Amino acid sequence: MKTGNDLGRDSVPSLVLKLAIPTMVAQFVNVLYSIIDRMYIGHIPEYGDLALAGAGICGPIVTLLSSFGTLVGLGGSIQMSIRMGERNMKKARQILSNSLLLLTLFSAVLTVLFLMIKGQLLRWFGASDQTFAYANTYLTIYTIGTFFALMAVGLNYFINCQGFPVIGMTTVLIGTVCNIILDPVFIFGLNMGIAGAAVATVISQFLSCSFALAFLAFSKKVPIGISFGQYSGKVMEKILAIGFSPFLILASDNVLLIATNTVLQKYGGSQGDFLITTATIVQSYMLLITSPMLGISGGTQALISFNYGAANTKRVRDAEKYSLLLCFAFTTVMFIVTRFLPVHFIRLFTSNAEISRLSVWAIGVFTFAIIPLSLQYVLVDGLTAMERTKTALSLSLFRKSFYVVLVFILPLIRKEATTVFYAQPIADLTASTVSTIVFLLVFRKHMERREAVFRESSKGTAI
Repeated sequence: MKTGNDLGRDSVPSLVLKLAIPTMVAQFVNVLYSIIDRMYIGHIPEYGDLALAGAGICGPIVTLLSSFGTLVGLGGSIQMSIRMGERNMKKARQILSNSLLLLTLFSAVLTVLFLMIKGQLLRWFGASDQTFAYANTYLTIYTIGTFFALMAVGLNYFINCQGFPVIGMTTVLIGTVCNIILDPVFIFGLNMGIAGAAVATVISQFLSCSFALAFLAFSKKVPIGISFGQYSGKVMEKILAIGFSPFLILASDNVLLIATNTVLQKYGGSQGDFLITTATIVQSYMLLITSPMLGISGGTQALISFNYGAANTKRVRDAEKYSLLLCFAFTTVMFIVTRFLPVHFIRLFTSNAEISRLSVWAIGVFTFAIIPLSLQYVLVDGLTAMERTKTALSLSLFRKSFYVVLVFILPLIRKEATTVFYAQPIADLTASTVSTIVFLLVFRKHMERREAVFRESSKGTAI
């Protein structure tokens, strides 16, 4: 089997760098979609701050839509990597074919559904009378491009898992560069305002989707390309079962944002929209850290799954170790940079002095526990790659549930809406500690069971 990288034989530290860094860069530039939109939106004359709040309200809904691409893409790619580790290429090919069908079906259903319920969704997510029109305009246009968004996200997993992280990074870069160019053209040049930001994003996702489809369909380098047929309800069920954990992890982020926006509106009084604008800026900055972290942990999932399929415990352990070291290095750098960078970052979004002052403080609070958060990301995604999805889901939901509880409790203690921002570091530190303990308890036994299953399977094949 020829791939860009040999996941079963190449040096593990080298593979972690080759897989994680392009995926990390891809995640970083991917988040620029929303940040660039928000940056330009915040500077629209006369109503920029309100439009920015509207875009912030759309953020979790957009995340919810794209998480369906992760549901299929990550679930299918993990299964495909394991089958490739077992050298079962026929089954791997069938998994990609069924995943493509699932992505198409989800795109069609979600487009219709979200267009029908978008008004109610926006109210749930904290839209006020002043921000609703801006949020509704953005979400309507974005939803129309759901097919391109889901395909771009979902298919990229199948490119990365076959050892082509640079191609996966290129898929994302194409869309991001296009978005950077088109945003000012549509928002200011054509005077389309927030609608222009949404149009630019949809066009960018169309280009990313087209590139990913073309690579998987026509490239002679890729071992498993796009094919049709061999559809199976059992295969689709397995894809969704594996992908459900990371899907729910991403989708549940919306609960955190809903809770935060709701509490800020309730306890912020007349300053509610002002506080949501601040939270939107803070969350945008946090994405500059968590998205590359997700790239590191997610980029090494293919390496972990492949060697898990081959029952190579040492390579799985080494992949986890070096991924964690890389994530620690990144978060340490970002922790230091955050002490100096925020004020310059915030200026990209707003010129309002009061919003800027509060955002600098909130970013400092939000990022206090980002170094230990590396443990949460790497270990939870590692468990997912090893088909330990229930454990991974439980650990992630613990962190987010604890966060939501803190969001509602902290303002009651201090009687100030801004205490909501302390929920992030407290939840991060607590959850990272719990995840580390659980991983150390389950990893060895889980891999021993996998080795036993692999030995039995090898005996059966030999007979």
